[in-house]
Amino acid sequence: MSGAAAGGMARSAPLMGRDTEPTIFELSEPGRRCWQLRTTGVPAWSAEELVPAEHRRTRPVPLAEVSERDLVGHMTRLSHRQFSVDLGAYPLGSCTMKYNPKVCDEVASLPGLADVHPAAPASMTQGWLALLVELEEALCAVTGMAGATFQPAAGAAGELTGLLVMRAYHGANGEERRRVVIPDSAHGTNPASVSLGGYEVTTVPSDDRGCVDMAALRAVLDRDVAGIMLTNPNTLGLFEEGIEEIAGCVHDVGGLLYYDGANLNAILGVVRPGDMGFDIVHLNLHKTFATPHGGGGPGAGPVAVSSQLVDFLPGPRPVRRADGQGYEWLWPARSIGRVHSWHGNALVLARALAYIRVHGADGLLRVAERAVLNANWLRTRLSGTFDVPFDRPCMHEVVLAAATLRRKYGVRALDVAKRLLEEGFHAPTVYFPLVVDEALMIEPTETESLQTLEALAGAFERIAAEASREGGAAAAHAAPRTTPVGRLDEARAARHLVATFDARPSSA
Repeated sequence: MSGAAAGGMARSAPLMGRDTEPTIFELSEPGRRCWQLRTTGVPAWSAEELVPAEHRRTRPVPLAEVSERDLVGHMTRLSHRQFSVDLGAYPLGSCTMKYNPKVCDEVASLPGLADVHPAAPASMTQGWLALLVELEEALCAVTGMAGATFQPAAGAAGELTGLLVMRAYHGANGEERRRVVIPDSAHGTNPASVSLGGYEVTTVPSDDRGCVDMAALRAVLDRDVAGIMLTNPNTLGLFEEGIEEIAGCVHDVGGLLYYDGANLNAILGVVRPGDMGFDIVHLNLHKTFATPHGGGGPGAGPVAVSSQLVDFLPGPRPVRRADGQGYEWLWPARSIGRVHSWHGNALVLARALAYIRVHGADGLLRVAERAVLNANWLRTRLSGTFDVPFDRPCMHEVVLAAATLRRKYGVRALDVAKRLLEEGFHAPTVYFPLVVDEALMIEPTETESLQTLEALAGAFERIAAEASREGGAAAAHAAPRTTPVGRLDEARAARHLVATFDARPSSA
């Protein structure tokens, strides 16, 4: 039934431009339908033939009844209320929410890639296997590793996979080590992954330069330590200057170095984790190699390892056939088994290879250089407006703080973030890393122009200046005032989540 015939325009048109948008159930009217194909004449199987009685519903699913016109209008109006990397700067620190080249989306959507079933045999998927092998070789070249698995579906899954490889390696050597060392500035998923991997967390503090405190590290290292989890640059956006010393200390007690690849985009083509002494590297392809990040996925968290650990990787792995005639799947000799039902999120992998091929080695180097330049430009520009906890050159992200604003005017990092929404920018990461009071973690990424950085910095400066004026704190506490939804009690929403809805009966 067409939108006009269903009466769709009568309800949808007056709603455009309003401050509030009804739910899809409020738009629902009995009998309205979206367009659909007429019957094909193929006999339909009845529910009674396909589904046992005990598993069949006793009443219809409470879906909204809307015309196609109403549905498209509703979803389009909602999309106009959302912020995205296609609209402007999205400076979430540690998340690398950068603009994604559309050519990579186009390549990853080619029918020859998108229309292949994951269970298809190797003989029918030679193109996909070639793609995966090429991507593995590229990632190993970038990281300095010897082999990789693509099975982990996201970063946290990559962390757990790396830790399980670490456990298998020590087990093969007849050792049952109990502890993994993590800096106090680490990503929040690191300690969770350590616990899931069956290890105990040992935390070491940061020194006054924002790096691992070497004296504290040496004090906790013994033959009970399985390894250390680090990201370099670290979560404060600073390069771990003592990384070679850290690697030597951990290796001296027989431990392994695990590299959290969340911040790899800062060092692409400059230095490799393998050259720093790392043994296990997980990569977030949805950060470093421009797959859309945020909103729950999809992600990809490949794990690359040094030569001594290749035999422990999850299987099967795509490899070149020994006779040189194509590609096949192969199980590593001491594999930890599968960590994903299929081979990861494959189209994310295709998009990552497209990004690498588009840039080339020289282009990836420019990605790192521009990301670091942009972050340091913001650090220098805003250092007189906000606190700079570690006032030295940063890498791809800069950590500022609103501690002085809070002390003088009662304006906190959360208030700054909410006010920034009114300025037309997405907020940065706030209150992380936890070791910085009133932290504002800003990652401008390499894709933002100088004009965008000027506008973003100007917005931060206006917010800080406003806080010092009469009524400024009240304005900050009330923000955001220009968005479809104002400030929420986020703690209450998280603790008392209502994840259900009341659908209006179709007979209403």
